[in-house]
Amino acid sequence: MFSLTVRDHMMIAHSFNGDIFGPAQGLHGATYVVDVTFERHELDENDLIVDIGLASDVLKDVLSEFNMKNLDDLPEFHGRNTTTEFMAKVVFDRMADAIHTGRLGAEGKGIAGIKVTLGESHLAWASYHAGI
Repeated sequence: MFSLTVRDHMMIAHSFNGDIFGPAQGLHGATYVVDVTFERHELDENDLIVDIGLASDVLKDVLSEFNMKNLDDLPEFHGRNTTTEFMAKVVFDRMADAIHTGRLGAEGKGIAGIKVTLGESHLAWASYHAGI
């Protein structure tokens, strides 16, 4: 399996519901380093997995929906804890949709899976990985 990873970041604010979160129940910020890894079984006719520039542009566009926003204010997340794990799946779903709608060009059609990792610090990160 071949893989290629692009990276960006997003800065968000949010709060959590539930005693398990301790002081994180209050409004706080996070800067996530976001890695998206694209996987293919075989390289395309140009020996590519996906166009790096295009993949970077699509990731930046996906993250712009959340960057510099308070996630508590977004109706789609009402009643949810926007944990690192949860947000990894949200970014995954949007990147998978971009692949399915052709936003990653012809190379995107050969992508077999993607993995999205959100690093919340140098000590902790969460990922969501699946075939598409």
